[in-house]
Parts: sequence; structure tokens; C-alpha cells
Amino acid sequence: MTYHTTRRRILSFTSCLALMGSLMATMGNSQASTTPQHAFTDDSAGNMAQEPRLPSNQTFWDALALEPRDAWSRLAEAFQWQDDVDQARVQQWIDHYRESPQNIAEIAERARPWLAWIIERVEERGLPGEIALIPFIESSFDPTARSHRGAAGLWQFMPGTGQALGLRRGGGYDGRLDVARSTRAALDYIEMQAEQWYENDIALSLAAYNAGAGTVNRARRLAVSRGKAGTYWDLELPRETMAYVPKLIALSAIVAEPDRYKVTLPQIEAAPAVAEVPVTRPLQLGEAASLAGVSRTALADLNPGLLGSNADPRHVKRLLVPADSAERLVARLSQDSSRRSAAAASGEIYVVQRGDNLSSIAAAHGTGVDEIKDRNGLSHDIIQVGQELRIPQRRLAYR
Repeated sequence: MTYHTTRRRILSFTSCLALMGSLMATMGNSQASTTPQHAFTDDSAGNMAQEPRLPSNQTFWDALALEPRDAWSRLAEAFQWQDDVDQARVQQWIDHYRESPQNIAEIAERARPWLAWIIERVEERGLPGEIALIPFIESSFDPTARSHRGAAGLWQFMPGTGQALGLRRGGGYDGRLDVARSTRAALDYIEMQAEQWYENDIALSLAAYNAGAGTVNRARRLAVSRGKAGTYWDLELPRETMAYVPKLIALSAIVAEPDRYKVTLPQIEAAPAVAEVPVTRPLQLGEAASLAGVSRTALADLNPGLLGSNADPRHVKRLLVPADSAERLVARLSQDSSRRSAAAASGEIYVVQRGDNLSSIAAAHGTGVDEIKDRNGLSHDIIQVGQELRIPQRRLAYR
């Protein structure tokens, strides 16, 4: 099983035929005229410069090119394994999913915020579109999902694997629950294993993603020793892993032809619904939401990796925000950064350093602890390294 299948080649070939047909028709029309070029009047020359009309037999391709695409049709165009839909194990899972169409629709709805963004990441790497459906199997597209074995997030990373892939935990943050970072880590992992062990066979890499490379490598050696090619379909693997790729292909078959399988998929735009905004300073979630013009709840839902209310740039590199709010948040953060730089230069804002407490900060700035607390809305004396405090104006001493 490779990245490109017969179906994909046929689609490319038919598209090329359509384009060639259009070009040949245009050339034929121009060559059919025997009138010398200098004989055209200005008016007729203007007509010749116009866009040539496509022949009547090309209207289908015109319509196809102009047809609006949603996320599901965009995903279907990226599928590369549809030649395997007839595999017995795939058909078994198609039958299974057809028994609960409402369940598929519910999970598909849960994918709404993430789906198009994930599809775009998969497309960028030229990977089979079926991979974008892995969260369907792993977590039912719930970014906060946790298994009894300790796996977490859309892609269900175990703590050790996540740590090895740079998905840090700590400081009020769990990278496995961060949709953007965990998605990139999952795609990195799949590509890395395919290149390292399986001659770029993504299906074998997915088996290793599920069962571990050691298990898959042993099964592959056994299959080869029995005279088989050692593809995914040749291997004897744990039950869950034997079903892993067939589940993906079964789901992709349903996504490609939902009407055929009597499944209603929610309408999801082809363009990503979210965008990433860099975190350059400690940022309270409520403040970020206000700057972006969205609700705090909406922003928290898009950033489940934040276990608290503070985005610390030492741990959180980017926030996901609604795509139509990203530009506004970036602009507001830039303006705020300029204002804060000026305020810090004048002593109006102080960034908490290691070893600081409110008493020492108040003494250094000639003000009182209660004044600092009032100025910053603090109900306690606890402060954190990196926290920004607004400093009241210095008290003037009169003699």
C-alpha cells in the first residue's frame, strides 16, 4: 500500500484528458480559419482576443471546477487507499458503522472545529487523507479524551511517547491535549516510523502507531519467512491492530459516499475554522479572549491543553483561535506589546522575577502591598514568575 493508488491516478488522468480536450478544441477552432491575420478588422480582432468558449462536452468539467467544496469533499479528494475498500476486513467495519449512522454523525459534528485544519496539515505532507480520520478512531474527536491506560488527547498519546515527541506536560499545560501540537507530533511520528522501518509504507507505520514498532516488526519478519510480501494485510497482529487500518478505510468509504451508506454528515466549511496565534508573553485566557473578541469559554474549548487559565510562553507556544478572530488578536497583542514596553520603561509595569514577593516589589517601587493588590485586582499575596503587575504611581513625600 503506497501513497498513490490507481483511483488517484485515474482522477489525475481524466483531469488531464479534460484539459487536453479543451486545448485541442481551442486550437482546432483557430486553425480552421483560413483568413489571413491582417484581414481582421479592429472589432473582429477584439473578439479573437476574448476567452474562447469551451466545447459543449466540457460543461461537466466546468461545473466540477466551480462546485463549492466542503471539508468532507476536500478530505475525499485526498483519500489514497480506496482500492482496498473491497478487503473483507474493511467490509466488516463498513457493515458495523452502517448499524449506527447517528454515532458517526455525532462524532463528525464533534470534529467541526478541527477537521479542516487537520486535513490541511495532512495535505501539506502529501499523506493519505485517511490519516485525518485517526482521531475518529482514537478519541471520537474529543481532545480531552483519556484512556484507562493513560493515553490522552485527539491522537491518544501515552505520556512517554508524548514526551519523546516534544509534547511537554507541566506548568498548567499538557501538550497531548493541545490539538495543534499533538497533530503535528502524530504526523511526524507516522512519517518517521514509515521512513525508519517500513520503506515509507504508511499502513505499516499506522500499525506500529497502534501496537508499537517491535510488535509489527516481529510480525513482518514472520510473514516474510512464510514467503509473503510483508505488507500490512499479510501480518498477524493483535486484534485491535488488525482492525486499525480497515476501520480507517471503512470510515473513508463512508465519507466519500455518505448517501450510499445512509449517513448524514454535518456541513463543515473546507477552510480551517481555527488559526494559530503565537504566545509571546504570559497571557491570561480571559485577556486573550477579550483581545480576540470571543468568549472565554470558546477560547478555552479550542485550547484544552491549557489546564489552567494562564498561557505561559515557556510551555504554550501558540493559541488556537477562531480563524476570523486571529488577525484581530495578533494586532491587539502587537499594540498591547508596544504599550507595555513603554509602561515597563516608565516603571508602570513590573514583571515578577524569581524570589520576588509583594513586599519586596512594593518597597522597591515606593508603594504599598495593598495598593499593588488593589491596582491588579489581587485577593491574595501569591504571585508567579513572569506575571506582570501594574505598579501604582510612586507616593510623593512632602516635607
